[in-house]
Amino acid sequence: MVEWVDARERLPRPGIPVAAATHGFYPPDDPDSEGPGEEFWLVLSMYFTDRHFAEDGSTHDNCFVDSDGVIRFPPGGGSAEAVTHWAALPTLPGSPHTVVTGTDVQAALRQAYEGGS
Repeated sequence: MVEWVDARERLPRPGIPVAAATHGFYPPDDPDSEGPGEEFWLVLSMYFTDRHFAEDGSTHDNCFVDSDGVIRFPPGGGSAEAVTHWAALPTLPGSPHTVVTGTDVQAALRQAYEGGS
């Protein structure tokens, strides 16, 4: 079961990868039309950080960042797409962790493939 947390009420711990529900508007199909395009609400994999240093040299506090480096904030934070809710990611197969890096990856994969718990 997934427990969704309202981003207006509580934020994840810094550095934690999360599933983030984001809300916004696509650009309008007709560039001459007034107003936003079609509204969306979807889930993306992101991580939360209390301080993010963007490629352009700017610094952002308490934000969610996706794999493409797109920065999104909780409602009221100033991004065109707001993160409305977030949920902890499930752990990796056979592991109590959501992230394994470096030299530990191969051992974790072997354990998962061999059916370890």
